[in-house]
Parts: sequence; structure tokens; C-alpha cells
Amino acid sequence: MTKISLELGSGGKLMRDFINREILQTFRNSYLEELADAALLPSNIALTTDSYVVDPLFFPGGDIGTLCINGTVNDLIVSGAKPQFLALSLILEEGLDWTILKKILKSIKKAATEARVLITTGDTKVVRQGQGDKIYITTSGVGEIVARPSLDKIRPGDKIIVTGTLGEHSLAVMLARQEFGLEAEIKSDCAPLNFLLPCWQKGALWMRDITRGGLASVLNELAERLSYPIVINEASIPLSPPVQGACEFLGIDPLYLACEGRAVIVAEAKAAENIFQMLRNHPQGRTAAIIGEITTSPGRPGELLLQTSSGGWRLLEPLTSELLPRIC
Repeated sequence: MTKISLELGSGGKLMRDFINREILQTFRNSYLEELADAALLPSNIALTTDSYVVDPLFFPGGDIGTLCINGTVNDLIVSGAKPQFLALSLILEEGLDWTILKKILKSIKKAATEARVLITTGDTKVVRQGQGDKIYITTSGVGEIVARPSLDKIRPGDKIIVTGTLGEHSLAVMLARQEFGLEAEIKSDCAPLNFLLPCWQKGALWMRDITRGGLASVLNELAERLSYPIVINEASIPLSPPVQGACEFLGIDPLYLACEGRAVIVAEAKAAENIFQMLRNHPQGRTAAIIGEITTSPGRPGELLLQTSSGGWRLLEPLTSELLPRIC
């Protein structure tokens, strides 16, 4: 590859190869080597950063403002940290309508209040018209570490839990573009995941928010770091009827669609039911489901297998192309 392609930002194999080959090799250190959603630093501090380039800026269930806050907050939470402070940087294109900017800032304020974080610093730049696309946002977050993910403690029998239905965010953004002539009542799941923090004290060993690349890509990354295969059950994976219908109509696999308010959790076998019930008792977790487990067979170490509804087996591989560009 001699030039950058859209696939590089997909969250799939090409992006992971780039991070391992270029970023990790160039900047290698013990914190970066974890390749986690947030770096767990000395003095009990967690640090994360992310950039947001969604198109369109406004979509059912949210906008780039809610996205930039919730995405950064969630990266801290799934890394075992309580979010506290955020930095907000704006890159604005000359000619952006002031009413659009004010609406986005209002969304940012509301989302930060709901996620219980303070925006304490930031930056603003303006580029000439045609050199950007309305607005890009970068947010960095700092939080207090309350737990540390324990990959080394994951064993066969530990359960895989998703905190809610999959695919709403990707499809909400897609439908907002009006590219397929399809109408469906689908809203983005964009939301803060603060309600997951108690899971760290109840037996959660690992978490990841299900963003670019979807559930299959996230679990593939996990499987590659384990000495055991992962098996998930297709019949147990929660999908809303509109998402299921839209995916069947468009020929899209929902396991590779991004969410912005869902996470996947690996829980100790003995703690999984309690965590599951706690999630189901919260409004954001009412569609949570136990979808699989860490196992010894079938499959080989490092593999992610799907037991299909028809009773067969499917090897789930990392995403190799960009399904939906600019969704987050």
C-alpha cells in the first residue's frame, strides 16, 4: 500500500496492522504496548484520546457533539477508570454556520453533564473553506483508575456478555445519509456507559466498547491475546427487529457494525449471572445478553467461532474493508 485508504480507519485488520507496524514500532513503551482504549498511568491516572469525523453531523439519536463526549468517556470506563476531566479541540471549516456550531456545543455540554465530566481545556483552529468538512473534534479524557483489566485471569468457562442490542449507531448514520432509499425507525445507541463501573468490583475481567469494526472485530482482538478460543452463539446475540430487518435487506452482517453505547464484557463464570442481572436492571442494559464463553473446544487458541442458528460453525475473522466510512 503506497497511499492511505479509507480502510485504514475501519477498526479492522488494516488498521490493526498499521498500529502494530507503524505506531507501536515508532513509539514503543510499556504503556502503549497494552494497546488498550486508555493508558493506565502512574498516580492512578487513566488517559485516552479520540477524534470524531462523523458524516452527517446530526443523525437520529445524536450528533458529533454527543459522540465525542460519550466515545471518550466510554473508553475510560471500559479501561477500568472513572471519567473526570476532558479536553476539547475543534477544527472548524471556514463558512460553517454559527447555528450549527452552537447546536453542537449545546449537545457537548448536555452530554458532559450526563456523563458527569468537566471540560477543562481545549483548542480551536479554523481551516480555509474546502480544506475540511464543517467540523472535526478531538477529545482527550482523564480518569481515576478503579480497576485494571485482567487478561491473565481469563479462563475457560468465563462468559461473554454484551450490554445491549447491536448495530444501531452504524445504521442510524447510514440511514441519515439517505443513500439507500431505506427508511427504518433506528436511533443511534450513543450514550455514556457509567453504569458499567460497578461491574469491575463484581467479577468483570475485561471490557471493550463496541465501536469501529463491531463485536466481531473487538472479540477477534481479544481472542488473539488469549490461549483459548472464544465461542459465541448467534441465537443469543441481541438485535432489534429494525436492525435485523435492515441488515437482511442490505446484506450487512450486524456483527461488524459499530455501536456507541454498548460494550462487551468478559466475566468470571461464577460472577456472570450477577453481572447480567445487574445490567438488565438498568435502563441502558435491559437488552443485555450472555452470548458465549471462553472455551477449549471447538476451535484453536486465538480463534473466534460463531455457533449459527442452524447449528453449524462459522469462523469470524477481523474486518478487512470499510463497511461504513466516517461513522464516528
